[in-house]
Amino acid sequence: MTASTKPYLVRAIWEWCADQGFTPYLAVAVDGRTRVPREFVREGQIVLNVGNDACHQLVMGNEEISFQARFNGKVFSVLVPLDRVAAIYAKENGQGMAFEVLAEGQVSEDGESGAMELVGEMNESEELDEETTDVDPPVEETPPPPPSGRPYLTRIK
Repeated sequence: MTASTKPYLVRAIWEWCADQGFTPYLAVAVDGRTRVPREFVREGQIVLNVGNDACHQLVMGNEEISFQARFNGKVFSVLVPLDRVAAIYAKENGQGMAFEVLAEGQVSEDGESGAMELVGEMNESEELDEETTDVDPPVEETPPPPPSGRPYLTRIK
């Protein structure tokens, strides 16, 4: 079995962000193995600033990412298993890469811990779940015209 490409891609996107002067953000699906301040976890996920100015002693290994960062002024040692990384992207323009995060102990058919997908843009408030990694947004049906025959406007998003 070959090694996963995920740690190499995460490091490459991080390096690209640093070279461009962007702030790399790491979206993480938190589980029992993930060591992050729990008060900042929302709906099982946390977004971490992994830029040079925000974290110290950053180590991006093949199995986990570790660093020290300040949360509300307190130093915290963060540990993120690579299989829990949902995305890495630039804060400034949202460009980066998203990854499928599998349930604990689950392995994909190709032996990888998650497939990856290129992402055009992301923002901090966007929830990272299976729905947000879809390429095509869901199609909304247009309502039928009103029976009175009067003109009306349809909002297209």
